[in-house]
Amino acid sequence: HFACIHCRVSHLPFPRLALPAVARSPGIVEMANPTATFETTMGSFKAELFLDRTPITASNFIDLAKSGFYNGIHFHRVIPNFMNQFGCPYAKDPKSNRAGTGGPPDGTFTNIKTGGTERRSNGGNIQDEHTSRDSNQPGTLSMANTGAPNSGGSQFFINVTDNSFLDWFSPGESKHPVFGKVIEGYDVCVAISKVPTNDDNPRTPIMMKSITISGA
Repeated sequence: HFACIHCRVSHLPFPRLALPAVARSPGIVEMANPTATFETTMGSFKAELFLDRTPITASNFIDLAKSGFYNGIHFHRVIPNFMNQFGCPYAKDPKSNRAGTGGPPDGTFTNIKTGGTERRSNGGNIQDEHTSRDSNQPGTLSMANTGAPNSGGSQFFINVTDNSFLDWFSPGESKHPVFGKVIEGYDVCVAISKVPTNDDNPRTPIMMKSITISGA
């Protein structure tokens, strides 16, 4: 599809430590990626967001989270040994038959890495970001889509097993770019995937109370 971006980080002079940074070599620092803390009715977990290598996708998520878009939405599809899907605005009603079909409103948001303006269009969709070969491994956050190009918006899923067949760089038809990874509370994600369901929808609704962004 697209060539990989080899230069994944922005380097700043060592004395400028306005944000958390990790020294990689003398005089050079790598800015730490932002994190998201997810507070659900089944517990909390925290994820690193790969702003360094998927800046469009991560910036889209950060913008939606900061606006409160995700607050009050329920996990609408959970499958043990597979994944938890979340982020459809129709799933504010946990039993909505439209859950899984919605997205954010059209508009613009800032690319936090470049400072440029990105756009949501055609039903709140963003540009596919097939740039980083992060695989759909356990604990990773990956964009949901309809199967058509550039059809991701606000919905994403959390892998709870090795789902590398969903990688955008895999031979299969499914193309789901990874934009983050759970770094704390992965056990909560596994527990969510194992709740009793009807047609993959949790019998007892699991709501996202808030998502708090740090470092962006």
